Amino acid sequence: ACMQTQGEIEAAVCKGMSQFEQEYMGRGPKDIRAHLMADLLVVRLQGVLTAAEQHLVKTLPVEKGRDLLKQVRTQLIEVARPKLDAMVEDITGTKPLSLHHDISTLTGEEIVVFTLAEAPCYREAKKK
Repeated sequence: ACMQTQGEIEAAVCKGMSQFEQEYMGRGPKDIRAHLMADLLVVRLQGVLTAAEQHLVKTLPVEKGRDLLKQVRTQLIEVARPKLDAMVEDITGTKPLSLHHDISTLTGEEIVVFTLAEAPCYREAKKK
């Protein structure tokens, strides 16, 4: 039987991603939400840009600053991917097949999407 509710899985993913940002970027997101939809796990992080990144975006030409930042963030995620995959598998009990990532330099919003091998098993939350 499935031990966790959908909400518990989402909360655990938020915690894990928050710790990851803290560890790799030196600061956590201002806000983070996870949404589990069948075999898709969407994580939305807000306010993730560091002071250095914000400065970079302000001083460089728009396209250049944006591209540079996206490259660095994507590279970081790629490097840390085994760690992220392991965390997600640990929480959901399902292997991630692919990871998609994007960040907006305008809003400081970052999106990470995991495609899972199958929809994780979870129990229905009891109605209050």
